Amino acid sequence: PTDCPGWSVQDQLSHLAGSESMYLGRPSPDHTARDTSHVKNEIGERNEAVVDWRRPWTGARVLDEFRELTAERMRTLRAFGPDEFAAQTQTPIGPGAMRDLIAIRIFDAWVHEQDIRRAVGVAGNLDGPVAQHSMGRVTSAMPFVVGKKAQAPDGATVVFDVTGPTGVTLSIGVEGGRAKTLDAAPVQPTVRLTMDLETFACLGCGRWDPAETLASGKVRFDGDRTLGEAIVSQMNFMP
Repeated sequence: PTDCPGWSVQDQLSHLAGSESMYLGRPSPDHTARDTSHVKNEIGERNEAVVDWRRPWTGARVLDEFRELTAERMRTLRAFGPDEFAAQTQTPIGPGAMRDLIAIRIFDAWVHEQDIRRAVGVAGNLDGPVAQHSMGRVTSAMPFVVGKKAQAPDGATVVFDVTGPTGVTLSIGVEGGRAKTLDAAPVQPTVRLTMDLETFACLGCGRWDPAETLASGKVRFDGDRTLGEAIVSQMNFMP
């Protein structure tokens, strides 16, 4: 099993292969997943159908398909020019340019790669451009988490200190009911949350249970602990 609810390591590869197959224009399987108890929405149902369809396959077959599809996808993308990257397409979050879809695909693949790495005990790819891009996607969601989901009050300031190879210090302030990133960290924020990169990513991507993570001591608070815990409990921004 992996931290992605209901999915094994093989399921993770099946999902990635199924996604790349779809974006290459290949037909999706006409299949309904047998167990959708862990699925939250329509996108999840489509993903689960693709994964469940491949569950009777051997791991070797799934891996072979993944390698074949990703190689073809890379050949296609390397041939793209400015017009192809600017072309309008459908992304998981609505209409957008092809470059937007690729940015989402990079993030999605990194998140699932980390799921696999944690499951098999092989850490890696926590620095470099892909990790930096992916962490940028997580940090960009934190004002929404702080202001909308955790309902931090007006005047509150929150600092995330994320340690590790691609760690960041992210400062957020709430004004007029809206949270936004601050250019400089406040001297005395309402609350400072310190955690490593893995914890930040796993909470933001819904991989770790917030209550269990808090109980484990993986997050340290300086300041308003009640607000800090409310933020941690709402950090998952994945659909």
